[in-house]
Amino acid sequence: MYTASTTSLINTTRNRNISDLVTLQALKNPSKIALKYDGHSDTFEELNNCIDRAANALKAAGITPGERVACLSHNNRSFVIFRFAAIRAGAIFTPINFMLNATDITYILENSGAVAIIAEDTLCEVADQAIAQMESKPKVKAYINFSGTQVADSWLNSNDWITFEDDSPVVCETGEDDPVQIMYTSGTESHPKGVILSSRALIAQYVTCIVDGKMEQSDIELHCLPLFHCAQLDCFLTVDLYLGATSILMPGADPGAMLEQIEKEKINKLFCPPTVWIALLRHPDFDKRDLSSLNKGYYGASIMPTAIIEELSERLPNMRLWNFYGQTELAPVATILQPEDQLSKLGSAGKPGLNINTRIVDDEDNEVPRNTVGEIVHQSPQATLGYLGNEEKTAEAFCNGWFHSGDLGYMDEEGYIFVVDRKKDMIKSGGENVASREVEEKLFQHPKIAEVAVFGLPHEKWIEAVSAVIVPREGESLTRDEIASFCRENLTSYKRPRNIFLAESLPKNASGKILKRELRATYIDS
Repeated sequence: MYTASTTSLINTTRNRNISDLVTLQALKNPSKIALKYDGHSDTFEELNNCIDRAANALKAAGITPGERVACLSHNNRSFVIFRFAAIRAGAIFTPINFMLNATDITYILENSGAVAIIAEDTLCEVADQAIAQMESKPKVKAYINFSGTQVADSWLNSNDWITFEDDSPVVCETGEDDPVQIMYTSGTESHPKGVILSSRALIAQYVTCIVDGKMEQSDIELHCLPLFHCAQLDCFLTVDLYLGATSILMPGADPGAMLEQIEKEKINKLFCPPTVWIALLRHPDFDKRDLSSLNKGYYGASIMPTAIIEELSERLPNMRLWNFYGQTELAPVATILQPEDQLSKLGSAGKPGLNINTRIVDDEDNEVPRNTVGEIVHQSPQATLGYLGNEEKTAEAFCNGWFHSGDLGYMDEEGYIFVVDRKKDMIKSGGENVASREVEEKLFQHPKIAEVAVFGLPHEKWIEAVSAVIVPREGESLTRDEIASFCRENLTSYKRPRNIFLAESLPKNASGKILKRELRATYIDS
């Protein structure tokens, strides 16, 4: 229709990258507080300037467009700056779960092809252990001064990037459908998959959160859950920056400190998984703090117990509550349960979000009738660009032009989604995903174990507890303590079974498949 030159000008004019979001607020609301962390405040103008300096520093360090920059850190100001700086420099930001062991970190660094890693000082040692196992090592290492821990001389001080002398505006040339972020999510396989996300997917998701979650520029939000996770990073923190709201950042979810900050900063908006909401309710300071400003509450990762919803409504009568359900591959929110439906639709994940089309299908991808269990599938611009380096899994997930969630559920007559099982046997414990097969494969390495089945059991604090039923090899003597010791040596802490049961055999169907439903029923009261 037009010449290549004109088409290029149109595309440049229309392009929007998520690194632009802070820049836009720096122009519109330069003096408004964007971020507070550990006594330090950044206006939108100041935050944007730091991002420009860090982006220029990354480019000067040799980071080129399309390369991966990994970040291993608890929540802090630097994490936020480097997330946007990496993308603004044209790189692909790759956050890493700080609870992983060296072997797991090695896999992510190698699988992502990270050429740079930014790690907080307390995690540099485990990062170095991970790097030592790599064939092709990152060319750049920089540490975040998180606690004053001494680090090896091979690490650069990342604060020099934030204060880099060149603060000229950096124009990101990454297109809206180009990769900007890789999030690693545990599936049923023994290794996590790299979920590739674009600006188009993320911004569509932000709009869904804003509209369905009733988010506003006037919000003051407390961010306590890990930013390496898509929920806190992309349902809440980046949405606040997009809107021009104020974010108060904490390094972790300490209930007492959270309650103090809610009172001090007049927090009106808070996201927590059910485990943290429960911890807040049980803290002795809950009734001593002025929490009257808190009028928006959000939860996700697992279903909130009915008793806790009722208790929250009684003890925080001014707070409306939303349930966000989704997965990393949808950037991540898919369905939302509104405040008015919390008690009338107990256990529901809500209705599909603004930018989501959802249906329930059978094994042949035929839509099933209402109230019939099938797999939950979606169509949306929020969807991932695919799994990094894994076309087979990508094709499987996008079969027939719908993203297959792997979750089983049904839709009632009013269009509400209910998740009833996890097709991939995913356990959600304390807000973290644990793949049962990954734990099983590790336990199978024990020389005395013949068979093992791993699944989730209800838990008062963690919502689901990783549980294992183990059949010893014939003639072998095996104790729970011996298995627990093996798990401590070979599994990241949140993946270790909290319940260990010894059995003579496992229930199976005619084809030999282990019947985990029977195991859950057998051990649920143990």
